[in-house]
Amino acid sequence: MTLDGLELHPVRVPMTVRFRQVDHRDVVLVRGPAGWGEFSPFPEYPPTVTARWLEATLEAAHRPWPPARRRAVPVNVTVPAVGPDQAADIVRASGCGTAKVKVAEPGGSFEEDRARVAAVREALGPDGRLRIDVNGAWTVDEATKNIDALTVFDLEYVEQPCATLDELARLRPRIPVPVAVDESIRTADDPAEVVARAAADVLVLKVQPLGGVASVLKLAAESGVPVVISSALETSVGLAAGLAAAAAMPELRFACGLATASLLAVDVVSDPLLPSGGMIELRRPEPDPDRLAALRPPSDVAEALLRRIREAAAVLERR
Repeated sequence: MTLDGLELHPVRVPMTVRFRQVDHRDVVLVRGPAGWGEFSPFPEYPPTVTARWLEATLEAAHRPWPPARRRAVPVNVTVPAVGPDQAADIVRASGCGTAKVKVAEPGGSFEEDRARVAAVREALGPDGRLRIDVNGAWTVDEATKNIDALTVFDLEYVEQPCATLDELARLRPRIPVPVAVDESIRTADDPAEVVARAAADVLVLKVQPLGGVASVLKLAAESGVPVVISSALETSVGLAAGLAAAAAMPELRFACGLATASLLAVDVVSDPLLPSGGMIELRRPEPDPDRLAALRPPSDVAEALLRRIREAAAVLERR
């Protein structure tokens, strides 16, 4: 599959708060015979990596979703690195019974992280499920110490506490909390190595970084490890692919990380994929033409986005 014959719509989507050190998402929306796809790799990724994201985009544009096993998907609310009062407000407003809290953001302190986690636990109540996401920022010793200090909040799991598979494999026996892997699996040359190295109790699988819905379902089936279908901070067009993957899973042991449309100040669709009662209904909203026009970036940014998607396509064509 190539970009030939497809509509390409570059957009710049502002966010409500800074997240992953970005305050907007640069996106190319792609329309094909099967519907809309999204290409929104993070800015630091080279074409050799973004080509995998483009595979997911082309799949969405050309192929129907697999048969669904459920009509709605349980989701967690994602709490950015904000103050404790705002963190609690985000959780209460979401209606979700599971929350994922970002910690170890550059420039922050562990004391701030602990206060945020404490506020989220209080907002969730004792029966809510709470997970943290470290984005690989801690060493093994730091992770051991910090996770031990946070176990009082009854963590469901800790996501990507360390950066490398070797560190994760060393950490797992040292802590009483399950380890989930995100970056290590979506950037791996061979995702199966994560399982082979005994580096994870849970796999966080994201459709765009892993090359599409079919690829995610195949990896989940072959891994033998519980999975969490999550987002890569997409618009509702990209989130629809994550929902399709989650809806097709034989079993969902954990709430999925797909309730991230609320982190966008404005979405490209008029009816964003937002949770109600901790669930998101399975559907595939289409971009609103007026929003596409309003969100089109300056010409130099638009040209850079189109160049980026074509560079990813060139990588695919050489394979």
